[in-house]
Amino acid sequence: MDAVRHITGTAVPLDRSDVDTDQIIPSDWLKRVERTGFEEGLFSEWREDPEFVFNQPQFAGAKILVAGPNFGTGSSREHAVWAIQQYGFAAVVSPRFGDIFRNNAAKNGLLPVQVPADFGRQLLDLVDEEPTIVIDINVEHRTLEVTTHDLLVEFPLDDSVQHRLLHGLDDIGITLQHADAITAFEATRPAWMPSL
Repeated sequence: MDAVRHITGTAVPLDRSDVDTDQIIPSDWLKRVERTGFEEGLFSEWREDPEFVFNQPQFAGAKILVAGPNFGTGSSREHAVWAIQQYGFAAVVSPRFGDIFRNNAAKNGLLPVQVPADFGRQLLDLVDEEPTIVIDINVEHRTLEVTTHDLLVEFPLDDSVQHRLLHGLDDIGITLQHADAITAFEATRPAWMPSL
């Protein structure tokens, strides 16, 4: 996975709470055997409505999804994270995330930015009113900033998650950091034991 250090860009305001993974990527999209092409399924049922925010041209090309509270609840499906990333988003901002979604996001390089509820509401309203505002998210400093409006907030991020994102490490990458120790261990295993 690619390192995530700094995300700067415009946003899409998804002013809905309790958005679950089935709404993010409906279950009929889970039949795919490849890990690509999920952007077409992102909020596909909602996108049938021409008034849905994703269909508004002023929000095209945004890199940040600003959502209401309780984003990513429901069943565990990495497909939800893949769909969001493949659509072009690098971060999701919300006052609260479903635990499984937050973990899946971090493990796949999608930054979950949890902000206080009042800040989240202010940011949703601001992005809706001014689609061209630029949001700056700094993973190293754990901050989200809108300099043109003098808005700055720190967000929580576990040290291990921050390390994973800053260095572009998925689960395999973390394991491969110990490749020398694994090789040394394998070399000491008795010949009669199974090996890779």
